Order: sequence, then C-alpha cells, then structure tokens
Amino acid sequence: MIDQVILIGFMGAGKTTVGNILANLANLPYIDIDEVITSEQGMSVSDIFAKYGEKEFRRLEHEKLKELANTKAVIATGGGIVLNPENREVLKNTYPVIYLETDPEVFMNRLKGDTTRPLVQQKTAEEIRAIFEPRIAHYQDSADFIVNTDNRNQQEVAKAILAMLD
Repeated sequence: MIDQVILIGFMGAGKTTVGNILANLANLPYIDIDEVITSEQGMSVSDIFAKYGEKEFRRLEHEKLKELANTKAVIATGGGIVLNPENREVLKNTYPVIYLETDPEVFMNRLKGDTTRPLVQQKTAEEIRAIFEPRIAHYQDSADFIVNTDNRNQQEVAKAILAMLD
C-alpha cells in the first residue's frame, strides 16, 4: 500500500481533484500546498501575488515543499513548483512523484473563466501556452511516473495511479 504521493502538473491538470480522490482511495490525508500557504497567509494566491509578488509566493512554496516532502499524504503542488531548481531537487529525492500530463487544449478549456489563478487571468491561449511549454521538461524530469489525464475522468486517473503504485 502506498503511504505518500506527490502530484505535479500544470494548472488545470486535475491535481486537486485527483489528489482528493486518490487520498480517499489510499486512506491517506490530502494536502494541497497552495491551500496550506493561503491558509497560513490569510489570503488567496492571487492576493499574495498582488501584494508581495510571484517571487515571494515561490519562496513560500519552496519552504512548504521542503517541510511536507516526506509527509505520509497525497500532496498536490502548484503548477509552478518545478520552476525552482531547488524544488526539482526536493522532488527528485521524494518518491513517488506523479506528473499529471494534460494536453494544452484540455487544460485551457478547464481554465476558461477561472479568476483564481493569477498567471492566466486575462491571458490568450498563446500566452498560456508560452507559460506551459517551458515547464514540460521540468515536469517530466521531476516525475517518477507520468499519467496522461486526457480523455479520462479524475476517478479513472486516481485509480490508475493507485494501481500503478500498488
């Protein structure tokens, strides 16, 4: 039986939903790093970006990843966690890390109208793609396993991860 999983992937890949389902199936706690940060800071990710900037958010994210890396739980990370080389090193030393791979068209449809994600607010599809594409290699390099989420519902993705790790 698994005792820890870290989920990585671009925003809209399904980390939060799949993470919750997987945690229930594996009888593990669920931790969303963004939710922990927003709870501790008393403001949303968008508000942290607006008030303190992306650099400060990434610093908070790194500290939280280091703190939680070996916690027995299903842990969902923010989509930008792989931007920091130190985070990639933490992920490399943690097992298993699952990359929820999602086609850009799929996550762009999921993100339409989402006002909670500061990096995609008021962005065109081309601008979102420009944010995503440089991250692909980092997601792949940081992952122990890659699970494609296209044409699968979140329950199927969670069950596939559980079967793969069991």
